[in-house]
Amino acid sequence: MPAEVSMKVACQEQLLPGATLQEKWEFAVAAGYQAIELRGRGDLSFRDRLPELRKAQADGVVMPTVCVDMLHFFGAFDPDLRADALTQLKSQLSVIAELGGLGAQTPASYGMFSRRLPPFEPPRDEAGDREVLLDGLRQLGEHAATEGVELFLEPLNRYEDHMVNRLEQAVELIQEVGLDSVRIGIDSYHMNIEEADPSAAIVAAAPYIGHVQLSDSNRLQPGAGHLDWAAFLGALDAVGYDRYLAVECRLSGDPAEAVRSIPAVVRRYV
Repeated sequence: MPAEVSMKVACQEQLLPGATLQEKWEFAVAAGYQAIELRGRGDLSFRDRLPELRKAQADGVVMPTVCVDMLHFFGAFDPDLRADALTQLKSQLSVIAELGGLGAQTPASYGMFSRRLPPFEPPRDEAGDREVLLDGLRQLGEHAATEGVELFLEPLNRYEDHMVNRLEQAVELIQEVGLDSVRIGIDSYHMNIEEADPSAAIVAAAPYIGHVQLSDSNRLQPGAGHLDWAAFLGALDAVGYDRYLAVECRLSGDPAEAVRSIPAVVRRYV
């Protein structure tokens, strides 16, 4: 491991105690975090937060990324929902760009369909899925490039998304899109389910990884499950990942103490 820490730890805003981003930031810094990851809801609500976000930024809050928090996504079956998701994501990319951030993370879908649960066959075939995914990624990638930020495509586990589950699937789509502004946002929880060897998957996909989210094998805070953090974080270190590790998890025990414990767990391995 290098003597100087390169990866920085961020915490999603809803996990931090405090009524304002400034109060959350004060707690985060004291606990050992370097940034707050924002959440972007639908109905252009993230854009409507711009006055709050600008004020927080002026007060020193570091907010490099936003993770979508919506009810439908750009891979939706319904064309109107799909169009709305694209509108929301483009707006979120513009807002995070205005804040000088890195980009926005989104899955292709969440809870829309699973081939592992009845009725097993989705209403759209694989060719249709691919067409929708490539169209959405191109639109979002072009918008991200214009804004000077990146879109992070997050593979989810097979029970939450039927289209993009593994890093290699995301890489193949990104290669087809051909835009440097589209990268992978990996999530340790989903990789724990889908990747036979998470460390090897990180190494194979390294040129395309733009963002990392952390939670343990049971979706709780790092250290509360059985994920091999030495191997996972060691692989990121080995490929030279030097961006943020954003905590996205549920919490067990006292919430504030759980959040406070996470940076120390991560720092054991980076």
